Amino acid sequence: MDLGTLIGLAGGLGLIIFGIIVNKGNIMSYIDPGSAVLVIGGSLMGMLVATGLPRMMGIMKYVKILLNVPSYEEEKIIAGLVNFSEKARREGLLALEDDLEEVEEEFMRKGIQLVVDGTDPEIIKSILYNELNQIQERHATGIKVFDDWGKLAPAFGMIGTLAGLIAMLANMEDTSAIGAGMSLALITTFYGAIIANLALIPAKSKLEDRDKMETLVKEIIIEGILSIQSGDNPRILESKLISFLPPERREAVLAETQQE
Repeated sequence: MDLGTLIGLAGGLGLIIFGIIVNKGNIMSYIDPGSAVLVIGGSLMGMLVATGLPRMMGIMKYVKILLNVPSYEEEKIIAGLVNFSEKARREGLLALEDDLEEVEEEFMRKGIQLVVDGTDPEIIKSILYNELNQIQERHATGIKVFDDWGKLAPAFGMIGTLAGLIAMLANMEDTSAIGAGMSLALITTFYGAIIANLALIPAKSKLEDRDKMETLVKEIIIEGILSIQSGDNPRILESKLISFLPPERREAVLAETQQE
């Protein structure tokens, strides 16, 4: 569970409520179910027009990605690739098939199998990068959903505000109701800004971050597999793969390979 997401949402709402109270506002005056339905429901309907029903039905898949912290274990993957390289140098590429069942990472297992089958290096590279591109395309779909939704929520907030102002101006003879009407008209914009800036735009950024993390792991695997196929020295392979990681994580990789 990604506690940062939950703490951020709860903390953000808490600070908004705190700001209202500090400024001596009445919390109840900020609660309007009709405005909430207009912003949330209206933006959802806009998303249905933009993306279609099947994609919106899969929204919970992206929420699950947001709430779970991925563990790609780059250190373990690099150590595994170095071990495959050492075995290939000692016993030949065909010997790698004996350890394929122990490989948990499907992408890595597929690449090693291609090497064992004697596939041409350029074909291996093409297959693996094509699969990586497809993964990125699927990620881009989820990112776009939250990006578009983050734009539509404030827009529907403004629509609600305009509708409220029109209704207020139509009853200008009742001057005592102008202040309350203006306050109510602005609530939809308030809701739209909160939903977009506290939930939807950060969700898009987090999905982009998840995409970068998985892409990095897949690129490490591709580089490792191509190096194994070409017969690179295991120590050279290790140096290549470690260079993908930030300096503070490289010691952990060296420790993992030594344990292996």
